[in-house]
Amino acid sequence: MSSKINRRDFLDRSGKASLGLAGGITLLSSAQSVRAAAPANEKIRLGLIGCGGRGMQLSEGFAERDDCTFAAIADVSEALLDNRAAAIAERQNGQAPATYGDFRKLLDDKSIDAVVIATPDHWHALATVWACQAGKDVYVEKPPTHDCWEGQKMIEAARKYDRVVQCGFQNRSAPYNIEAKKYIEAGKLGDIHYCRIYNQKPAWGNCPVVPDGTAPDGLNWDMWNGPAPEHAYNSSMHKCWHHQWCYSGGDMVNDASHQIDLARWLLGVKYPKTVYSTGGRFAEQSAAQTPDTQVALFDYDKLTVSFELTLFAPYILKTDPGVRDNDMFPYWMQNSTRIEIYGTKGMMVVGRHGGGWQVFVRPKSRQPVVKDQMYGRFPDPEHKENFLDCIRTRELPNSDIEEAHVSALMIHYANISYRLGGQKLAIDSGTEKIRDNAEAMGLFKRSYRTPWVLPEQV
Repeated sequence: MSSKINRRDFLDRSGKASLGLAGGITLLSSAQSVRAAAPANEKIRLGLIGCGGRGMQLSEGFAERDDCTFAAIADVSEALLDNRAAAIAERQNGQAPATYGDFRKLLDDKSIDAVVIATPDHWHALATVWACQAGKDVYVEKPPTHDCWEGQKMIEAARKYDRVVQCGFQNRSAPYNIEAKKYIEAGKLGDIHYCRIYNQKPAWGNCPVVPDGTAPDGLNWDMWNGPAPEHAYNSSMHKCWHHQWCYSGGDMVNDASHQIDLARWLLGVKYPKTVYSTGGRFAEQSAAQTPDTQVALFDYDKLTVSFELTLFAPYILKTDPGVRDNDMFPYWMQNSTRIEIYGTKGMMVVGRHGGGWQVFVRPKSRQPVVKDQMYGRFPDPEHKENFLDCIRTRELPNSDIEEAHVSALMIHYANISYRLGGQKLAIDSGTEKIRDNAEAMGLFKRSYRTPWVLPEQV
């Protein structure tokens, strides 16, 4: 793993502030990424694949740097493509990227060094493999995969073609999370036997049941649908693709994958021994197929990890920019995306994407006692910097595809259990397969639609 981000001593750079409530409380305001100037002929040339909401955010973050430039962008929507090209040109002093309706033409451009993939989830694996085969390094949004098998192929492609493949699990590049991991590894929480991961939010979107229709002008629906089973255009499926099994895996995939990956990394665990998940769609009946209420349990050696999802709670809120851009902590009890790590010496509560962390010990006079803590910031800049650094050094990035794949497996196993009515699954850590369960293995790998096929041999 690249040490460019990790080896910085953020504590010394920012200065400690010991408040003495229970000894040694650490406060840290995360430094912004260092953006060293680079000669124009050394700029990394990027291609953007997928110009929707996350593609827009990523392109803005990369385009504001002076060590890279967008040479080309691709999207199946003409409107998105035109709007993003104009916005990127404005940020690049009038240098407009080439535009493509088919990203395979972008991959044919030998001058492009790396691609940023921000398509819907069901396209991530195939686009990544094709990019590796074309000699491009890859920044692929989370989740890296749509199913268990895809991650194995992505790893094979990255290693075979010697490509840097960074997944958009930004929390691994956050200075405050790096220090939280050091804190845990130093044994300051004691022995850890339980971890709770939360993803609790207000109702998400409106996915009414509507009849199939005609795709909007300028949208290549067949390519948007891609590897998924052939289906006529449906506006609700298109809008609510996060909640359709053929495109994604619900909010456990869409949002909770960030805190699941962060928790696994902090805990230092890999494959669970068993996985169980149950729940349902209870609060809102709609075209969405995935649950709005879900619980999952992951068993490790002397450690149980639980996951809880609710999508109907307007009183539980995500960490807002006012918190994550300042020296503040969320109100943890009603924070949507918190992680609680229980050790024999204390409990650590961690926020993803900023929000920092705090360690609680035994209350005194019925009041909470915080032993240690650290503020946090949104780590998008650090994660992009790590990716670009690794393109130059050829080191593994902070969220290398192999690590991202293992985190995604946790989610896929849980969703398989849920879809099979709450079957308890036993995991073979050597093969990543599900033991003695042909029905579950039937969901291990999807069927692909020609010509959008991820091959056995990459």
